[in-house]
Amino acid sequence: MKVCLLASGSSGNSIYIQNGSTNILVDAGLTGKQIESRLSSIGVSPNTLQGIVVSHEHSDHIKSVGIMARRYGFPVWMTQGTLDGSKATFRGAERIHVIENDEVFSIGDLEFQPFALPHDASDPVNFVVTDGSVKVAIATDMGVMTQLVYQRLRDVDFVAMEANYDHKMLMDGPYPWHLKKRISGRHGHLPNDGAANTLCDLVAEGVKQAVLAHLSEKNNHPDLARRTCQEMFVQRGIQNFPLAVASPDRPTEIFIV
Repeated sequence: MKVCLLASGSSGNSIYIQNGSTNILVDAGLTGKQIESRLSSIGVSPNTLQGIVVSHEHSDHIKSVGIMARRYGFPVWMTQGTLDGSKATFRGAERIHVIENDEVFSIGDLEFQPFALPHDASDPVNFVVTDGSVKVAIATDMGVMTQLVYQRLRDVDFVAMEANYDHKMLMDGPYPWHLKKRISGRHGHLPNDGAANTLCDLVAEGVKQAVLAHLSEKNNHPDLARRTCQEMFVQRGIQNFPLAVASPDRPTEIFIV
């Protein structure tokens, strides 16, 4: 399976997943032209996509979902709550499949298991994706690591793990207090140390590689997020674990899982 984070951060998120003849986007939080450009930069034509799977209705995840679905005629998968919260994105001609929390569905060669997570959206989910041989998990946009989310992540091979903010940067930064409370609350985002703790536990469970995702551009820095994880790896005796950091400005490498 191949995975590439086309963009990841507060300004937009989209993940490309490919296996065999199946090509899928998880979220499309950039403009349509940006999505097309970033796919082109990794040698992928949007015409080959089988559809978009949507995690939730926030604009940094759904900005061009309707545009792309209409332009290329492929379907969209999302929960009913996400659909209810994003109806302005659609014009009625799109093919939308409503999915249920924890109910497995298939697209081509890939099987998706959605799972609920704590975030301030209508019915947010993330996904474990498998081709029957390996498993990839997306775990972003959550205020805390719940037992359910951890159970879904514990047997995957690769995880895109949220490391949204550094606590000191957030509290010392320019955001108003209500926004700081929202980000750091149970239904906000996961901090660097939360990501690091979870990754250490997941490495012990057998996770083989990870990419830090959805970093805030004002309340975090790639080097800081990476260092927080690496320092905790050292404390826990973890050596040579392949850890990447995603960017909002350009695609990651193509990860082979």
